[in-house]
Amino acid sequence: MGRALWGTSGGFRGKNGANIGRWVGGQNIVGPLPHPSLKPATTPQLNVRFKFGLTTGFLGMVSPLIRIGFNDARENKESAFSAAVSYNIRNAITGTAPAYVIDYPKVLFSKGPLENPISVTMATTEDAQLDLSWSTYGVVKGQPTDLLTFVVYNPGKQLFVVVKDAAARSVLSYELALPVEFSGDSVHVYVLMISADGKVVSKTKYIGETEVQ
Repeated sequence: MGRALWGTSGGFRGKNGANIGRWVGGQNIVGPLPHPSLKPATTPQLNVRFKFGLTTGFLGMVSPLIRIGFNDARENKESAFSAAVSYNIRNAITGTAPAYVIDYPKVLFSKGPLENPISVTMATTEDAQLDLSWSTYGVVKGQPTDLLTFVVYNPGKQLFVVVKDAAARSVLSYELALPVEFSGDSVHVYVLMISADGKVVSKTKYIGETEVQ
């Protein structure tokens, strides 16, 4: 709904029927609403749309984590989610149009200066459990109180498991219980660090792909 600026016969700002009013250079400009283009999308436009849809659909499932992980990677006034989508479209989408796919080892859910744990190892055990261990030797940009967040993605079921603040950096190991429905499925596993005050993150580290027992 438009807002009248100088009474019922004066100009207005906003939408009013088929017209729209806006303030430009000290003047009230009124014109018709823009109409969607009737031209068919070009192949490059369709490819961009496909990549965008693929990326937003994937990252949208973990949007709360993205808001933390890419908060400091934003440019200008873009949102953390927009920054994550932009990065992953450029770096984690592969394939030939229109058969684009996600390159899972290159996906980032976070981007920051904290160091990740060193020498992360992963072993699968019975009852859909992942046994993870790591080292802190040689870490400079990090504290023992930094918290590990694990991200597990099951492409077959298109489901995420996110365990935020699972363990402190100094603990050196964690037993990650997955849904029993994941047994027999291959999953991709990631880790990222978040400082104890929640203000600083690391760049996401891809641990690897494994079959859940």
